[in-house]
Amino acid sequence: MSASDSRNSRTVEAENEQVRRVTRLGAVSYLNTKPLVYGLESNADFAVRFDVPSQCAELLEAGATDLGLIPSYEYAHHDNYRIIPHVAIASRGAVDSVAMFTTRPISEIRSIALDTSSRTSANLLRLLCAVWFHIEPEFTVVSPHLRAMLHEHDAALLIGDPALFADPIATGLQKVDLGQTWQEMTGLPFVWAFWAGRQDAADASVSRALRAARDAGLANVNEIARREAPGDAERQELIVRYLTETIVYDLDGPFERGLRTYYKLLAEQNLLNGAVDLRFFGD
Repeated sequence: MSASDSRNSRTVEAENEQVRRVTRLGAVSYLNTKPLVYGLESNADFAVRFDVPSQCAELLEAGATDLGLIPSYEYAHHDNYRIIPHVAIASRGAVDSVAMFTTRPISEIRSIALDTSSRTSANLLRLLCAVWFHIEPEFTVVSPHLRAMLHEHDAALLIGDPALFADPIATGLQKVDLGQTWQEMTGLPFVWAFWAGRQDAADASVSRALRAARDAGLANVNEIARREAPGDAERQELIVRYLTETIVYDLDGPFERGLRTYYKLLAEQNLLNGAVDLRFFGD
């Protein structure tokens, strides 16, 4: 090999290494994700795409992304996944953006339409119906359009921004917050989603970068609110409260216990096959 060929080979190897180091992130397209990806879209070390939670899980499984902000239920089905430590989308009580809307008292609910967007919330509702509400409704997975869902069913599960901004009083509905109900049942926070991927998808530097993005996002919530609701001061105020008071971006201590309890209760109700082990990337 000539000196020129050797230099070209090293150049190609260096370019390939640079490509390899770009971590492909699959993020959720909801408001509560914005602090977690703050600054990452302009970070050359990351490539970010946005989808609904269920699609994030499917893309990660297909290898189209390296790390996905996946619903916690999805992690339970992948023994080869690891979790980015210390970072999650969680709540200590009412979450506001995951709720069952109903036209009748809970004890009289016979059918529930489930939002197709997240299996975590759907299975949490199944769990709550079995062990807390003590009802056995029929569940049907449908597209998340509240009026159409309630036309055919007694209640409807909505998640994300549609649930957050829905006005149950204006529509004459009861809103049952699943985060609040979980806290009442267990006394623990609930973990809705976290970054996860195959065991070789991230090293400690990636974990640190994702924590730094989270910290920067929380330090710039007012900017996020202005960007999400330009010219609407009332909506901006709601967004700031939601991102700073309602959502908690933590996976330590009681949040990890809440996650483990969710998996344990799902297994007890045969909504999961066996115990789930929490495996983390280095930090």
